[in-house]
Amino acid sequence: MEPTTAPASPDRRRELLDTAAEVFAAQGYNATTVRQIADAAGMLAGSLYYHFDSKESMVDEILAAFLDELWAGYDAVLEAGLGPRETIEALVTESFREIDRHRAAVAIYQKEARYLATQPRFGYLTESRRKFERAWLGTLERGVAEGVFRADLDLRLAYRFLRDTVWVAASWYRPEGRHSPEEIARQYLAMVLDGIALPS
Repeated sequence: MEPTTAPASPDRRRELLDTAAEVFAAQGYNATTVRQIADAAGMLAGSLYYHFDSKESMVDEILAAFLDELWAGYDAVLEAGLGPRETIEALVTESFREIDRHRAAVAIYQKEARYLATQPRFGYLTESRRKFERAWLGTLERGVAEGVFRADLDLRLAYRFLRDTVWVAASWYRPEGRHSPEEIARQYLAMVLDGIALPS
């Protein structure tokens, strides 16, 4: 007999998803079982099915919530009418804020998005990746056109460098660290946009 699904309070549901996100991020989606998530949440596996019908539903909700919040922040930046450099600065800062809020979800996205995107349920991951590329690469192209960024660089390579430099931080970032997301973003931007060497 299939377990029935009872509604969970928003706080309890969020707590269970946070626990699942940490397990997925640590072990990988395919290696994680519902029982392991339930153990981490301090409950029986059967009880977890009262809240979610599968681990697929859990990872779907984790990633969708992260991307919804990410794009709310990104869209606000892109609609603000900033110059190219200021747009890059704001996108980097917003990215670190999202890593602070959703570190485990970012780690899952980095490890699992390519695999999950092959399944119909996760088609939005492919569209989000394309939208992400258009936002960042388009800003770099605008910067070159306006004489703000160097024209001698391979912009697609520059985009990949900037993207990976920022998002790999999810592998080491901890909310209790001594630097705020905004301070880390400021340091990253100083290195990426201005370099680390003093003028000769």
